[in-house]
Parts: sequence; C-alpha cells; structure tokens
Amino acid sequence: MAMRIALVTARDALALDEDMPPLRTALVALGAEVTTPEWDDTGVNWSAFDVAVLRSTWDYMGRLEEFLGWAERCGAVTRLYNPPALVRWNTDKHYLLDLARAGVPVVPTRFAEPGEAAGAAVAAFLAGGAAAFAAGEACGFDEFVVKPAVGVGSRDAARFRRQDPSPAVAHLGRLLEAGRAALLQPYLARVDEAGETALMHFDGRFSHAIRKAALLRPDGPLVAGLFAPEKITARRPAPDELAVAAAACAAVADRQPLYTRVDLIRDVAGRPVVLELEMTEPSLFFPFAPGSAEAFARAILRRGQSRV
Repeated sequence: MAMRIALVTARDALALDEDMPPLRTALVALGAEVTTPEWDDTGVNWSAFDVAVLRSTWDYMGRLEEFLGWAERCGAVTRLYNPPALVRWNTDKHYLLDLARAGVPVVPTRFAEPGEAAGAAVAAFLAGGAAAFAAGEACGFDEFVVKPAVGVGSRDAARFRRQDPSPAVAHLGRLLEAGRAALLQPYLARVDEAGETALMHFDGRFSHAIRKAALLRPDGPLVAGLFAPEKITARRPAPDELAVAAAACAAVADRQPLYTRVDLIRDVAGRPVVLELEMTEPSLFFPFAPGSAEAFARAILRRGQSRV
C-alpha cells in the first residue's frame, strides 16, 4: 500500500511555496500518495495520513497557540514532522539562549520581555553588558536590529542606527505593549557583502546551502504579507560554516528533527554565528540544488517506515 503523505500548507501560502511542486513530484515518483492540506482546515482527517510534514504554514502568526494546539492534536494521531514539542520550542527565538548554553556560537542577543521599559532595554543593549553571553560581546557595531521573539518571514523586524535609537525604542515599545517579547541584536555589517548562508540538513545530514542577500534596510518599511522577498543563489558553504551548522544540529539531535535549516552570518571577527535555526516551516530551496527534493522525499519515507 502506498504511503499517505500530507505536505501541510496554508490557504494563502500554497501558490507561493516553490518547494512544494518538486517535493510532491519526488514523493509521487517514489510511490507515495501526496496531498497538500491546510493546517487549519477542520474537515481534514489527519489520522488518515501515515506522515504529515509541516511545509508552508506561514500564516500562524497571531494564531500561535491555535497552531501549536493543532500540532499537538495532529501529532497525537499521525507522525508529524517536525514533532510538536520541537515546533513549540522553535517558534520562540528564546531557543538562541539554549544554543548558546550548549556552546553553539550565535549572534549576541538581548531579550526584552513584556512589562520591561523599552528605553531601558535599548540602553542596556547598547551599553553592551546585557547583550553578552556565550557568543561574545555585542560591541563594535553602528546599527542594530529589533524583532519579535515569535515571528515569521522577517515580519516586524527592523534595522536602526545606533546614534539615533529613538525609533528603535518606539518600535520595541509597540511590541512589548502588545505583549510580545522581542530581541535586540547588533547588525553585523559583513552580511551586506557576504549575505547569509542557509544550510539544509535532512535527518541531521547536510544536504545543500544557499546564499541570501541582506534584507533589512535602515529606516526601511516593515514587511507586509507572509514574508519578505529574498534574493537567493546557490552557495557552497565554507568549512567553518559547515562546522558551526553541524554543532547546531548536534545540539538539537535529541529532539529528532527530520529537517533543520541553519541560517548563519559572520560576526565582526569574520566567524560564522547562528542567526536563526529554522525547524518549523522553513523554505528548503529545492530549485537551487538538483536532487535535494528527492533526498528529502527519501528522508520522509524513511521516517514513515520507522518508529521515530
């Protein structure tokens, strides 16, 4: 009997998901039955699938607890990847603290929590001391970024100038007043030249990488829509990038991810550091790496046949 696979999407996202056609084609070629249900469609019987894989569920912002509740219910009746507990952990960027404690180099980050004064949080961050932990000191930067701890597609992320922090205080204040935790990070200017490197891993094994051009502009508008448009090209990662990505994957190996995307940029010393660890609904950029959709399809089928 053919394995029944659900590639889970969202109503407004399916037409934008460039990974979906090659992945669906690869799975069908391997003998699977594939459908693309929306996560919030109450008419879907999730127990009818052997495996459900989160793909372009990009509309859950503002409905996070509803989404996480759905993931728990789905995961109780079929194999959901990534698993619900991992999804809950990964949808809040406080996970950067866990990675830092595990010795993974990450972008220096200070979190601001609801109830905290925005002005004091920005001042403490710019002073440097509150932003230091295992990744190093947040010093030697002219610009910085404020973004929500729970966010998708760069929405509500903004870049500010150090010499005029008042717009950052206002933006952070709006997030905190809305009950949203936020994070502050130095804008590591090497990204303007080198871009980000995103490294895709399936079952903990490196598959391929791409380059993303710098996205945020100083005083630029906030992202509208599901995600910010990105300029993507294929990239061969450097050995030090492969090593940091491997360390990040090792730090979460016990959470049994099917797929992991490690987004890296270089710090002021040129060392790769983790910007984000994408394990919920990341784009995997199959069109930029021939054979990668087939590799991921095989990984999905292996999970469907295993007890993990």
